[in-house]
Parts: sequence; structure tokens; C-alpha cells
Amino acid sequence: MKKSAVVLGAYGFIGTACVKALQRRGFAVTGVGRSKTAAARVLPGIDWVFRDITDVSASDWKNLLEDAEVVVNASGALQDGARDNLTAIHETAIRNICEALAGSDTRVVQISAAGVSEEAPTDFFRSKARGDAILMASGLDWIVLRPVLVVGAQAYGGTALLRAAAAFPLIQAMIAPQAVIRTVGVDDLAAAVAEAAEGRLGSRFVADLTEDGEQTFAELTRTFRNWLGYPGWKRRLTLPEWAVGIAGKVADALGWLGWRSPLMTNALLSLKDGITGDPEAWKNLGGHPLKSLGETLESLPSTAQERSFARLYLVLPLAIGCLSLFWILSGAFGLVSLGAAKAVLTDQGVSSALAATAVIGGSIIDLILGIGVLFRRWTRAACLGMIAVSFGYLGAGTLLTPHLWLDPLGVFVKVLPAVMLALVVSLVLEER
Repeated sequence: MKKSAVVLGAYGFIGTACVKALQRRGFAVTGVGRSKTAAARVLPGIDWVFRDITDVSASDWKNLLEDAEVVVNASGALQDGARDNLTAIHETAIRNICEALAGSDTRVVQISAAGVSEEAPTDFFRSKARGDAILMASGLDWIVLRPVLVVGAQAYGGTALLRAAAAFPLIQAMIAPQAVIRTVGVDDLAAAVAEAAEGRLGSRFVADLTEDGEQTFAELTRTFRNWLGYPGWKRRLTLPEWAVGIAGKVADALGWLGWRSPLMTNALLSLKDGITGDPEAWKNLGGHPLKSLGETLESLPSTAQERSFARLYLVLPLAIGCLSLFWILSGAFGLVSLGAAKAVLTDQGVSSALAATAVIGGSIIDLILGIGVLFRRWTRAACLGMIAVSFGYLGAGTLLTPHLWLDPLGVFVKVLPAVMLALVVSLVLEER
């Protein structure tokens, strides 16, 4: 009979790899996650429990985990935001799970992060450390694995940032270029989780998961650029700390709009301090050898899809910002220049009242779409709304003012590129 395993955060970058590694070793896996859409897209072949782990009580966990022989916690968040609460995810959920499993033989494998401590400079590391401590004090059959920077075929978080940094045109734009970085392949991490789940390595231990070698962040981005097949940069530019700080604050603000940017302050502070770990504990336990960065990249495809993603990842925030600015300004100009906008319609025989209603209503819709596209939850819907409204404007404009198609300033023609930009953004928003 197959052993049963429950994986929290199962459709995530690390969680997906863990599910597949556990399945290869004969486990029957149940995933826990929030999004039915993401689950169906990433891992349609396993059983699912759909919950927000921050809202699950100890008694609910007891029912959910009643038959689990192994629980793997692959959930986590980088920083507080509209979609994430670090204390709830990293601490409260662990405390409730420990309470639910008290007195059982269930093994809990916690995926933490190398470098966590109560004195760490970021609330991510501090909350992770507190969650680890709760588990280690629980009396359960626990194992804590602490990976360094995780590299894999799926572009998400840090690996997406590395691809984008490597694809930056002409200039190697560097953040903390001398920061020391170690990596681990996501498949190696998942295999380590599966080994721990099987009990081969013992119980109640903490181990960093890291390659033996290390490199600076500047060397890391050059390695990724070579892997992508781009020619080397001819110039380098180290971004000043004030510019990096502004980028972090902007990313933090976007976090409250639902965006999980790898440029959040916590990520930048972690990068500045370096991402390292000690491989000796894992080796002494007899765990399988972990590949170097070069070996990891050799096992990953470097294709046109990789290069396209890296470039798109760079321009996607600019595209969304451009759409937002275009529609907000369009709505604002309509309200500010209400008289002139009305005149375009009244000159074609439209009544003054109807013209005013059309201009004011259209301006408000433009403003709603321009603001809505900034919220991650509504970005795709706003893009589709932009496309529909644009064609509505073009249709009505063609009936009332067909001569504007021949306007030398391209009043109607210029709408078409904006439609295409909205379409492209709506198609490349997938996170997983």
C-alpha cells in the first residue's frame, strides 16, 4: 500500500517538484493550495484540498491530515502584501499543524531557507526561523531543510529575476555584484525532501541544501546569460544603493496590489547579504550529492522559449504601466476637456445631454480600467475590458465620425496598437 503524503503549497515552484519526486518514490500525494485554477493547470493528476492555510484551524488540520503519514510544507511568502501575511503563513499555520498532529507518528518535512535566524535583517527570515522553532519544539517527527537560491526550469521568483537580469540588453546592470551566492537545483531539493519523507536519513535534524561551490551575483548573471545563449555584455553598471532602495519600495507597494515581485525589499536585503549555506550537515547525513550550478543548468533546456520569457519578464511591468497611464490620462483628459470632447459629438448632431453623458461615462470607464489594470487580481479582466471598450469606441466613432480614420494625427488608428498591447499583456500573465 502506498504511503500517503500531503504537500502544502503543492502547485508552487518548489511544491510541484516535491509532489513529482514523492510520486516517483511511491507516495500517494494530496496537494493543499488556494487556487483551483492553478492546481488544475499545474498538477491535474493528484487529489486536492483547497484551503487558505492561514485560515485553517488546528481542529480543521486534524481532520485534513488524519490519514497523512508525511506532511511536506512547501508553502511560503517573501513579504507581507495583499495576498500574503508572513506571520500567518510561516508561524500560525505551523503552530496549528503541530497542535493537530500532537501525539501522532506523522513526519513533517519543513522547507525553510538557508540563513534564517531571529536576528536576521528581514522579516521573511525572522518569521521562517520562528516557524522552524515552533516545529522543532513540538515533539513531532520533524525535519527542517534549508535550501539556498533554488534554480529550476520553471521561471518563478528568484529564477525569473535571474533570467531577466541575464537578458538585460547591452549593459550588465548589477545589484550587489559582489554578494556571494550559492544555488541548489529544484530537482535536487525535491529529491532531498523525498529522501527525508522516506525516513532514510533519520529524524529531527536541520540541514542546509547547497552546492559546494559559490559565485558572486555578477558571476551568476553572466553564467545565466551564457546559458541563454546571449553574447557577453560590453559594459557594466552597478546601480547605486538609493536606486535599489527605490526599486524595493516600489516593489513593496506593488505587493499590496497583489504583485509578488522578486525585487521586494526583503529579497534585495537578502541578496545584499549573500545567499549561502553549509553543505556539510547534508553530506554527513548521507544525502544524495547536490549538483553545482553548472551541472544544474546543463540539465535544463536553453531554448527560444527561455529567451522569450526572459525578455518579456523585463518589459511586462513597463507594458502594464504604459497601459495604465494611457487609460488614466485618456479618462482624465476627457473630464478636463469636457466641452471640446462634447463638441466632437454635437457637431455630428448628437444632443448636448447625450454627448455629455457619453463623454463623462466613457472617461469614468477609462479611469476604472486604467486603475484596475494595476491590481494583479484584475489585470487580465481590465485588459480584456480595454480591448472591448476600444472596439466599442471605434465602432461608435466609425458611425458618427468616420472621417477621423483619415485624420493626419491617426486618432482612430492609434487605438489599434493599444489594443494589441492589452492583448499581449493578457496572454503573458501566467505565474505558474
